[in-house]
Amino acid sequence: MYMDFIVSLNNYLNGIVWGPIGLFLLFIAGLWMTLLTKGFQVTHFIHWMKQTVGAIFQDKNVTAHTDKEDKAISQFQSLCTALAATIGTGNIVGVSTAIISGGPGAIFWMWVMAILGMMTNYSENVLGIYYRRRNQKGEWSGGAMYYLSEGLGSKKNCKTLGKVLAVVFSAFCGLASFGIGNIAQVNSIASNIQTAFNVPTYITGIAVMILAGLVVLGGLKRVASVTEKLVPFMAIAYVVGALVIVGCNASMIPAALVSIFKGAFGLKAATGGVLGYGLKAAITWGFKRGAFSNEAGLGSSVMVHSSSNVKEPVQQGMWGIFEVFADTIIVCTLTALVVLTSGFFDLSTGLQVVDVQASSVVGQAFGNVFGSIGPKFIAISVLMFAFSTILGWSHYGGKSIEYLFGEKVVKFYHVIFCGMSFFSATMELGLAWDISDTFNGLMMLPNLIGVLALSGTVAKITKNYVDRTFNKADIKPMYSAYEDIQLEQEKSE
Repeated sequence: MYMDFIVSLNNYLNGIVWGPIGLFLLFIAGLWMTLLTKGFQVTHFIHWMKQTVGAIFQDKNVTAHTDKEDKAISQFQSLCTALAATIGTGNIVGVSTAIISGGPGAIFWMWVMAILGMMTNYSENVLGIYYRRRNQKGEWSGGAMYYLSEGLGSKKNCKTLGKVLAVVFSAFCGLASFGIGNIAQVNSIASNIQTAFNVPTYITGIAVMILAGLVVLGGLKRVASVTEKLVPFMAIAYVVGALVIVGCNASMIPAALVSIFKGAFGLKAATGGVLGYGLKAAITWGFKRGAFSNEAGLGSSVMVHSSSNVKEPVQQGMWGIFEVFADTIIVCTLTALVVLTSGFFDLSTGLQVVDVQASSVVGQAFGNVFGSIGPKFIAISVLMFAFSTILGWSHYGGKSIEYLFGEKVVKFYHVIFCGMSFFSATMELGLAWDISDTFNGLMMLPNLIGVLALSGTVAKITKNYVDRTFNKADIKPMYSAYEDIQLEQEKSE
């Protein structure tokens, strides 16, 4: 009876946040920020690539660690911690779920959401740096709750609205950290480890709980130190493995791409058969799984980006663009091609022809090429991806709890968060994903209201940066909304 109520309530809320209103708001936010910034993610593609991944090899300041006394983390650490939270089961299980539930066309809408979401994520990070503050420990605290309360709240007749939305966002983010950041991740780890190595789920739950506790309870510095080592290794290993699979099935790539584009608009296949999924399903699942994967629009990763030692809002905004690009355009696309060229789908109809669960379809596809090693490789990949996501989301949830209840409660939250891993390992996968989707949507709504309300501020900051960088204009930089923080930053240089 109790579980039936939970499922019914979750389905009701899920239908609201991921219905036409939620999807429209997500789409409009990305489109509007793209138009306001004159397509910055496209027109300045080479520039932001040089300033992000290119700078890792050219600018030591990007990867240099801060002093022990400095509570900030490096730009590279902030990216890795953000990618740790975004590159997770959504890139493997999530993509498979999108294709099975929404058809191959869901991948196209995942791409659309990613391209527009680059500027949503960019805007969140710009606002995060611009409105961040230091807490009593000297740590940077930034995120949607701050630009809602301080940014939106500073507008005429919006003070109360800004503060209320900040509290609502923080509450939903705290809840979401248990969904997307724990339940879905640990559940995927446990099910894959059980399939590949026959390890009971509760054993995996205990192991994850202990390992997460050792890292999370050490604070952001320890989390960042682990993720900057784990993320590059796991991402490169998975990408190389996926490229091998796709290369072996190269002859099927054209048909896979055709099925994606035809399925995106519910068109008839070339053979005359009708694709098994409608336009609504393709868009809905593409947007939902895309949001779960890269988190653009959720207002989550901005909380770790705001902890960076950078003072230029646009610089951190560009890391946000790269984050979405790496997560969805690269990793999710490779996963989609692995799935669609696996032989488990009829590419002329988009229908699944081999009964394989979403949680194991990628492992089975790897098994077709690598034999028994394939599923084990994917199980280990899911373990690393999901574990890194747990670490990233522990920080997001902690910052939300800090905003709501103060810094002293954060340690208590982290203990509960890590302890939740044991129960997450034994939960039903479908329910885990549904709960995660709902919490994602609930925190997305107040965040997108803030981004749209402050879109003019983002446009001004971006124009200020472009004029200074490309037009060599002699104007005052827009680094922070607070003069005391700006002065403190300048003195520390």
